[in-house]
Amino acid sequence: MSDTKKMNLTLRVWRQKGSQQSGSFKEYLAKDVSPDDSFLEMLDQVNEQLISKGEDPIAFDHDCREGICGSCGFMINGNAHGPQKSTTVCQLHMRQFSDGDVLNLEPWRAAAFPVIKDLMVDRSAFDRIIKSGGYISVNTGNAPDGNALPIPKVNADEAFSSAACIGCGACVASCKNASAALFTSAKVTHLLSVPQGQVERERRVLSMVETMDAEGFGACSSTGSCSASCPKDISLVNIAKMNKEYLKAAFNKKPETNLEEGV
Repeated sequence: MSDTKKMNLTLRVWRQKGSQQSGSFKEYLAKDVSPDDSFLEMLDQVNEQLISKGEDPIAFDHDCREGICGSCGFMINGNAHGPQKSTTVCQLHMRQFSDGDVLNLEPWRAAAFPVIKDLMVDRSAFDRIIKSGGYISVNTGNAPDGNALPIPKVNADEAFSSAACIGCGACVASCKNASAALFTSAKVTHLLSVPQGQVERERRVLSMVETMDAEGFGACSSTGSCSASCPKDISLVNIAKMNKEYLKAAFNKKPETNLEEGV
């Protein structure tokens, strides 16, 4: 039998029925919370109490609850994913807080991430950035065939480090300009680092950066808040590499040919 002391917490949660409705903070009491519970388990308990009283439960995104899928994510007292560095909110445990704490929960704030409901936002803009160029056309065959192509360790390490991005959106939410530069640059650098990604190299960076801008994300101001809040520690170096690749690709881009005018 555990003698772990339970906690009582006050939650100030942003409630909003949809992107077209206005929202506001509402206060709830989370009672007898175990320090060993994850943050989402704590919210599950609060939702059970709300449902039992006939009230609408708090909506939030989640899936694997293992810090892998990137589905979860919201602001906790102004911090993306909460106070613990390199941790998704589903892997954040209540031992990070103290009895009597007041926690403010709100969704990612970005024009490109419209609120679906409460703490849930629409991150399909990320999907459209990926669709615009986050792929390769090289046929690598089955897994053993893909491993048959030697890749220098430094390149492989760089590719793996960039591919660690889970697309949770914390970088956008923590940036004062709501920039998606860290996310986009991680995807660009991932494929840029391996031989299979060289075919679309210039077309990829042009298309992904232009799609990022068209989706309404802000410009990068190089303050580093994106990398600091990233649960996978994606480096700012990726943004520098993306900018370099973009300038090079834009310089090498051939002008459009107008066949009707014979230009």
